[in-house]
Amino acid sequence: MGAEAILDILKTVDLERISQELEIEIRTTSGQKRKRAIKRARVIEAFRRSGNKPEWMVMTSLPVLPPDLRPMVQLDGGRFATSDLNDLYRRVINRNNRLRRLLELGAPEIIIRNEKRMLQEAVDDLIDNGRRGRAIVGSHNHKLKSLSDLLRGKQGRFRQNLLGKRVDYGGRSVIVVGPSLRLHQCGLPKKMALELFKPFVMNRLVVQGFAHNIKSAKRMVERERPEVWDILEEVIQGRPVMLNRAPTLHRLGIQAFMPTLVEGSAIQLHPLVCAAFNADFDGDQM
Repeated sequence: MGAEAILDILKTVDLERISQELEIEIRTTSGQKRKRAIKRARVIEAFRRSGNKPEWMVMTSLPVLPPDLRPMVQLDGGRFATSDLNDLYRRVINRNNRLRRLLELGAPEIIIRNEKRMLQEAVDDLIDNGRRGRAIVGSHNHKLKSLSDLLRGKQGRFRQNLLGKRVDYGGRSVIVVGPSLRLHQCGLPKKMALELFKPFVMNRLVVQGFAHNIKSAKRMVERERPEVWDILEEVIQGRPVMLNRAPTLHRLGIQAFMPTLVEGSAIQLHPLVCAAFNADFDGDQM
């Protein structure tokens, strides 16, 4: 039923077989049919290259935000003011527990089906309250703020708290041309990269036995020991960085790039990605 049926269908998808069928279709057809086959082949190839499975598109586990991002504050008189997210999470937990209990008791199929629908609605409201129609309201008849509400708009996490402000694990530097870079790469100054990836480097130093604990690993990073640079090279593999150039007027003003370590203090950028950022190399910073 519903998403469970979709999940079962996605588990049966054979990417290898579909890829071979599409190759034949691309070679033997033309026009609109060929365009559709090419588009499908790109999606299938992206799945195969990344190692992702089609069934992973259906969420089976729900991540929970850390408590600091959904605080609970004690007021005068012993009452508590709590984040709206806590109420939305509580609805999901209550309905999930009720569904589990009904399954254990062997309740009729119609009741189980209805309970699954209500659980799905609770998850939908947590992610985007009001998307299905009527929004869930709190004690004073105000719409509860969902995860989407925390991110979107001028008061959202990105525009209110991150863009245009100094944040941890961020840096700013002048951009220069990097003609030898691939289109998806950016040149990141070594010292800046070390600051951005410091937690990963410190962890790897301890795991590989170069340091006995985090404190000694931190000391090694501060002294810039030779092992630190070798580990930094390993750490940046598969970890993209986001580049933003102000003013961010459209979505291509923020893009992700795979970093490569470079000497100096300037960020290197491929010349062909400048148009999207409206960037040039006369002293612009990113």
